[in-house]
Amino acid sequence: MTILITGATGNLGRLIIAALLERGADPQSIVAGARDVAKGADLGVRVVHLDYTDPASITAALEGVDAVALVSGSEVGQRVAQHQAVIDAAKAAGVSKLVYTSAPKATTSDLVLAPEHKATEELIAASGLPAVILRNNWYTENYAADLARAAETGVLAAGVGEGRVASASRKDFADAVAVVLLEDGHVGEVYELGGDVAWNYGELAAAMSEVTGRPVAYQPLTTEEQSAALEAAGLDAGTVGFVVALDAGIRNGALADTDGTLARLIGRPTTPLVDGLRDAA
Repeated sequence: MTILITGATGNLGRLIIAALLERGADPQSIVAGARDVAKGADLGVRVVHLDYTDPASITAALEGVDAVALVSGSEVGQRVAQHQAVIDAAKAAGVSKLVYTSAPKATTSDLVLAPEHKATEELIAASGLPAVILRNNWYTENYAADLARAAETGVLAAGVGEGRVASASRKDFADAVAVVLLEDGHVGEVYELGGDVAWNYGELAAAMSEVTGRPVAYQPLTTEEQSAALEAAGLDAGTVGFVVALDAGIRNGALADTDGTLARLIGRPTTPLVDGLRDAA
């Protein structure tokens, strides 16, 4: 079986390839799709040009491919069209399994990031492709910038209230992609994936204290306070609105659920918060 990983030179794509190799996949059976082929020189597998905005490159990359990991694009607002191009090409190529990295409860969530994932899931369903949907919760690495600020200021400020986040490390989510690609079955499944523990921001601050070696306090912000702070930091109105909406989603519980599915899939506990932050640092 030949497997194509899209976005292979990104943070998650690289880890998916590493996880496939760790689980015994033949390097010759893995194809890394990258916008800049040179950036994949260290991956240890064949690298091909694949640009989400260039359908011809996607078609060429899929030649001889049996399974695809569609790593969701990073360009918010453009992802549906980009994903559509991969889905169309995969259908034309007769791919036997497509694995998509989606968002928690994508079809019902009010999380600001959910609509593009919902639309992509609908496109996959309409295509009739044999597919597995992996709805990934937050990556612990998402907090690297907050950790760096906390190391300088001793403060973790956010507008999430007491909302909880069931984060896990990217490696945990990458392992799940590798499992469903390499194992028989899983087609038709929608897996809600999260870390073993859903923590709140007070607990995040405590974990940051342990990693940085200095006291870190969680400072809850109102929507107005958060907006003012972001504007003062020089963010444009669109970015301010996006961040505020994201924190509102967390405050309302969009990332709080975890039922152990990720740990069961990968056959081990997910990476604890402190360890994930330490790796991110």
